[in-house]
Amino acid sequence: MVRGRQSRIKNYFAENRLFAIRCIVAGVIAAVLLLAVAGRLFYLQVLRHDYYASQSLGNSIRTEPIPPSRGLILDRHGVVLADNLPAFQIELVREQVGDTKALNATLTQLVDIGLLRSEEVANIRRTILLHKVYESVPIKLQLNDEEMARFAVHRFQFAGVDIRTRLARHYPLGETAVHAIGYVSAINEQDMKQIDTDEYAGTSLIGKLGVEAAYEQQLHGKRGSREILVNAAGRPIEKKGEYTPQLAVHPPVAGEDLILGLDVRVQKIAEAALAGKRGSVVAIDPKTGDVIVLASTPGFDPNNFVRGLTVAEYSALNNDIDKPLLNRALRGAYPPGSTVKPLEALAAQKFGVMTPSQTEFCNGIFTLPGSSHQYRDDKKHGSLDMRRAIAVSCDVYFFRVADRLKIQKLAPFMTALGYGVLTGIDIPGEKPGLYASPEWKKRAFKHAADQVWFPGETISMGIGQGPITVTPLQQAHFAAEIAERGQLIAAPRMVYGIRPPGAGAVKLRQPVMKAPVDIGTQEEWDVVHDGMLAAVYGPGGTAFAVGAGSKYKIAGKTGTAQVIAIKQNEKYHANLVDERNRDHAWFIAFAPADDPKIAVSVLVENGGFGATAAAPIARKVLDAYLLGEEAVAPDVRKSAPSHPTNANAPTT
Repeated sequence: MVRGRQSRIKNYFAENRLFAIRCIVAGVIAAVLLLAVAGRLFYLQVLRHDYYASQSLGNSIRTEPIPPSRGLILDRHGVVLADNLPAFQIELVREQVGDTKALNATLTQLVDIGLLRSEEVANIRRTILLHKVYESVPIKLQLNDEEMARFAVHRFQFAGVDIRTRLARHYPLGETAVHAIGYVSAINEQDMKQIDTDEYAGTSLIGKLGVEAAYEQQLHGKRGSREILVNAAGRPIEKKGEYTPQLAVHPPVAGEDLILGLDVRVQKIAEAALAGKRGSVVAIDPKTGDVIVLASTPGFDPNNFVRGLTVAEYSALNNDIDKPLLNRALRGAYPPGSTVKPLEALAAQKFGVMTPSQTEFCNGIFTLPGSSHQYRDDKKHGSLDMRRAIAVSCDVYFFRVADRLKIQKLAPFMTALGYGVLTGIDIPGEKPGLYASPEWKKRAFKHAADQVWFPGETISMGIGQGPITVTPLQQAHFAAEIAERGQLIAAPRMVYGIRPPGAGAVKLRQPVMKAPVDIGTQEEWDVVHDGMLAAVYGPGGTAFAVGAGSKYKIAGKTGTAQVIAIKQNEKYHANLVDERNRDHAWFIAFAPADDPKIAVSVLVENGGFGATAAAPIARKVLDAYLLGEEAVAPDVRKSAPSHPTNANAPTT
């Protein structure tokens, strides 16, 4: 029977055989894997032992940047204006400090022990976070002995924080020429967005103003690097033995030295003459554009910016009513007053509205046709020609010049000479000033009623008032243009030579050429020169006193720029007016008149008359430059730096 048959459900023999096969396969796979691991270990630990030993040692090598030495800045005689001195500073490496919480705690601890100020922590933190985690970031510059001792006591508390020796910028003459040279200060968040952070690794300072900022690339140099062996805590260590690594060193390349056209001896005399005043002196070489003097007072000590100002210190400077941070030479915009008259005399000749010999009568009052408004002169000059009008600075004469020329001729003529135009000096921050015109009014004002040009505006601009402003730098440039009869072809420049690091040869820079201003003939320029000479040496000349006893001929022009409006029937009394509302004093000049070597402009804010406040300062500058040491008073000579005796010192 089928039901009676019994079926075999399990085959023990087949199962045992399958299990044995699987064990053998698994054993073979395991053996192969073990052999592979053993082979790999043999390869890594025996065959490649030297290579990986070296690699593992390399994990404890850190590449540290070596910042370059910043280039020097010297005057034309080799006097050092900016150099570098060793200084100690606290630096932080973020990857050794830890996470953000640890970084905040570290900065707080540094505040607690008096090494950082609480108000600067936020900026320091942002600067640290902008750097790579392995970079050493300066957080406290120029430590004094007390601060170094204080950190040394607490050093064990700060992982990733250490004292480093770096070169810091130093200005040996303090405030002298600070607005020309500029200064360096700590690299901030804004700077980090504009620089190559790798190239500036290890560098804590960057140029901010003046020559320091304009020539940052040349002064900075190229950073180097060195490999150092460190332990787990990031501290440098020394290792000796078979696997001591060969640590590479790539030396930095120092920045280039800059040679300025500045004559620091004359600069100090200019600043001494301006002491206690708000003002500016600018002197340039008419033939090359080299800036001989660029003074702005009051000034400030740039060394304070190198070490870092407190918020209170910076606020005091920034809010000072005398504005010591303002570079008046480049950014001070003032009405030029009567200093415009020589060039307007040139325009009168060019357009034929007056001839040099034509006489006009001055009764002290000028009125426009159909108007009752009186434009007044401070004197009644009587009958006078063009040369005499320049010499005695007759307002009525130049009211008539402006009225006859009209703004349509005056504006393009004066703009071609440089009014309202940047001079192109090679340092930043220059303002263009303003020479208004009907077209300018239409651009400047929205409402039609405000865009109307009035004849009275032209009349005011004829004597350097109204909508016209210039900077002291522009005024010196105009004086140089007059000296060279419109043929000045070089933009003003601070730097005339660059000296490679470690080399004595100075590479002279070619002047930036500008097209000559071919506006007047030789005879027309002669009239201007004659008028300016008569202003200094002629009877009744507005600057007659300044030429007394001069060993060379000075051609000059005074200017007095009104600050506040005076009503029609009122008289101006300086003693009754607040000091800051008094007239600005101007004087522009060039000398020697027959072969100009220097053109100068002097501004004294609220100084009153140009003849008494500004012209004597110009005379001191001219004497100092043209006559040398014999023109310098003994007390000034002692304070002025002596020129080096180095035969290789660059000169012009």
